[in-house]
Amino acid sequence: MAKDQSGFFNDIYEVAKLIPRGRVTSYGAIGEYLGLKSSARMVGWAMNGAPEGVPAHRVLNRKGLLTGKHHFATPTRMQELLEAEGINVIDDQVVGFEKLYWEPIKELL
Repeated sequence: MAKDQSGFFNDIYEVAKLIPRGRVTSYGAIGEYLGLKSSARMVGWAMNGAPEGVPAHRVLNRKGLLTGKHHFATPTRMQELLEAEGINVIDDQVVGFEKLYWEPIKELL
């Protein structure tokens, strides 16, 4: 039986809560971990409405771009939160994305 959307969103939020401070991941990596490799857009949609306590700022596109920044209180808030964790951002892209990348399918198994 397939999970309803709210159940899938809750699963997404639970994975996002596991992203270590100072690390980042991608929408696709969370989707793949949850068994839906092509669900990056659904993960992005979930992150747009993430409840308080879910570090949505740590979830980026596959190239390390802050594509979700317009869903934060201000256009610079996502970058500010990342920089507060020691992550450098230039032109809406995480510097050293590959080095900071947290891959749940490898880290959580």
